[in-house]
Amino acid sequence: MYKIFFKDRVVLLTDNIDLALTDEVLGIHKLGSDGELKKFLADFENTPDRKEAIIYHHNQHELFQRFRSCYKNLLAAGGVIWNAERTHFLSMYRLGRADLPKGKVEKEETFEMAAVREVEEECGITGPEITTKIGSSFHIYQINQQSILKETKWFEMVYHGTATPVPQEEENISEINWTAKEDLREFAEKTYPSIKEMLIKGGYLKTGLNQ
Repeated sequence: MYKIFFKDRVVLLTDNIDLALTDEVLGIHKLGSDGELKKFLADFENTPDRKEAIIYHHNQHELFQRFRSCYKNLLAAGGVIWNAERTHFLSMYRLGRADLPKGKVEKEETFEMAAVREVEEECGITGPEITTKIGSSFHIYQINQQSILKETKWFEMVYHGTATPVPQEEENISEINWTAKEDLREFAEKTYPSIKEMLIKGGYLKTGLNQ
């Protein structure tokens, strides 16, 4: 199942509707024509009280590709960065909300290269090492009245250096800190739903944010 976040709301793409149904679901669409799909998505975006919606099809890969074709696509990469002792992770505030380092994948870059570069640029450190791939998050946002589907691939990293992190102000980062592992739940409650979902997917949080 794919979870596509529209700020604090979500569209679920699935091949098993029974597993996706919750009390929050206020719209269900069986994949048909592209025109019908685009209309369903437009109606969802224009109906703020719909917290969740489901689109289902027997072929989940085809469903995602059809969904993807409705938007301009942007690829990004980011990381959960731990200190050498794995007792603290790098957290930041961007535009007043808790966040993690991430950014657009440039031409000729792999996702791994982009993730390391973005961490170095946004956090003012060098040499974070990727230890594992966590997975992807997806969210929709608007630029000049155009809807963008952003896929961010996330990696766990370890930083063995001693430099003090410095926020990249031109990326609207106002604060960056080493946050204790036991404060991860508090961080998750202040961040974006797509990042919260990634933290659950990575095993850092249990469903419902209970550690």
